[in-house]
Amino acid sequence: MFTCLAPAKLNLLLHVVGRRRDGYHLLQTVFRLIDFSDRLDFSLREDGVINLRTPTPGVPEEMDLCVRAAKLLQQKSNSSMGVEISLEKRIPMGGGLGGGSSDAATTLLALNYLWKLGWRRERLMELGLILGADIPVFIFGENAFAEGIGEKLSPITLPPAWYLVLTPPVQVPTIQVFSSKELTRNTIPIKIPPFSIKHGHNDLELVVCSQYPEVARHLEWLKQLNNATITAMTGSGACVFAEFATEFEAGAALARIPVDMSGFVARGLDRHPMQDFLKQ
Repeated sequence: MFTCLAPAKLNLLLHVVGRRRDGYHLLQTVFRLIDFSDRLDFSLREDGVINLRTPTPGVPEEMDLCVRAAKLLQQKSNSSMGVEISLEKRIPMGGGLGGGSSDAATTLLALNYLWKLGWRRERLMELGLILGADIPVFIFGENAFAEGIGEKLSPITLPPAWYLVLTPPVQVPTIQVFSSKELTRNTIPIKIPPFSIKHGHNDLELVVCSQYPEVARHLEWLKQLNNATITAMTGSGACVFAEFATEFEAGAALARIPVDMSGFVARGLDRHPMQDFLKQ
């Protein structure tokens, strides 16, 4: 059995700078990997069968991103191998933390190694993009500044940081947010380098907070913390976060959250835990 982690991500900023003719939105965002992860176990099969032992409630197996990623890689590589996949979910669904995308990326990375395919990073990223716009950054394996629909990635060095992430008890459909009439799509693009993450924002916040009062309430609570360097919603929500310089500060903030809120503390990562299994 081959055990792997699928880390969550935070969007330290998310600007919507335009819209393509096909309806996809043009973005600028900073992806930060964090050490809060799902766990996947892979067991090789030689009969070509791909099986998910732990279906996610409410998600048909054929729609699960891990299964879709495995089948797509099998098809494109003409591999005769199969796999048994067990998934232990910790990352909330519909929270903007990229859990499903990260699971799919880890599946591609693991099977590329286990099936001895030898595909390079760029090829796996192209395959991942077919399944979802957030998948390539997890294969990229580093914190990144992203443009386009999120697929144009540049490595970015971020200072050590700890995060308090709050998980409002709602799931936010990404499509609903991006199709909202209230969403502004004309933020002036920033250039890298240089730019200040602290002066960034998430263009989706106002839309989500107006439609989901629980997200607004959790975010407002975080904003009253005067020692946080960044306070924002990640992705299209529902999770919100505050950045701190030390674990102690993040933990102290977690200890103060109201009894009807929940969350966790995570450390910012510099690289994906599976980066060593990938040819550049």
